[in-house]
Amino acid sequence: MKFTNQIVWITGASSGLGKGLALEFASLGATVAISARRMDLLQNVVKEIEANGGTAKAYFCDVLDSKSIEACVSQIVKDFGKLDVAIANAGYGVLGKIEDLNEADWTRQLAVNVTGLALTCKFALPHLRKTKGRLALLGSVAAFVPNPGIGAYGASKAAVHNIGESLQVELKGSGVSCTTIHPGFVESNITRIDNEGKFHPERKDPRPANLMWTTEKAVKVIVKAIERRKKVFVFTGHGKILVFIAKFFPGLMRKIIGKMAPK
Repeated sequence: MKFTNQIVWITGASSGLGKGLALEFASLGATVAISARRMDLLQNVVKEIEANGGTAKAYFCDVLDSKSIEACVSQIVKDFGKLDVAIANAGYGVLGKIEDLNEADWTRQLAVNVTGLALTCKFALPHLRKTKGRLALLGSVAAFVPNPGIGAYGASKAAVHNIGESLQVELKGSGVSCTTIHPGFVESNITRIDNEGKFHPERKDPRPANLMWTTEKAVKVIVKAIERRKKVFVFTGHGKILVFIAKFFPGLMRKIIGKMAPK
């Protein structure tokens, strides 16, 4: 039970990777504080964790509202006395070519994936400094490659990567680690959320099924990376290959993505 007596906070934990991370941390002995806007779904996650012998509590948190984030963290620390791990997982993706996106699309994309993530860090870090804890940011392989049709999402994840790099310097000597996680294709609900942030459970996932990792497989490697305090962690296998090609052969990467992109 590697995380026994540790308090783990996960944003965006009502479904997908956030839910999977909550289940995984609870199975490793952590007390899990899960937050999102959909309290009904969060309560279902709590019940599932408790049914498996774990401990969890649900908290409302809207990452578009700094006061909501601050209140959420304060209540978690009030309830449990400390914070050992904070995972800024909440996020979504705006679809559309850059020339077709409007101001509202960009504002919401950056507000959720960048500002909301940065403020999650801001309010968690004073408590993590006390425990020499672990901070994790959910980025994407999209931070490193061209993203036709999802340029706003890619830009937001590039910002997440840079925030992680900046925190590596700012947190040096504090005892707090920051792990930036960059997944490739993983089962999630990200493609079922529209540009206004509304969830559509009936939508099909257009991503290639043969390259998709299951949530269960993904959360195990993510938790291990956080436990080992890795600075940057890229997965899946295809994700690592894409990042390598983009770094050393950017022209080739543009050709590859250009052939794959919808016309």
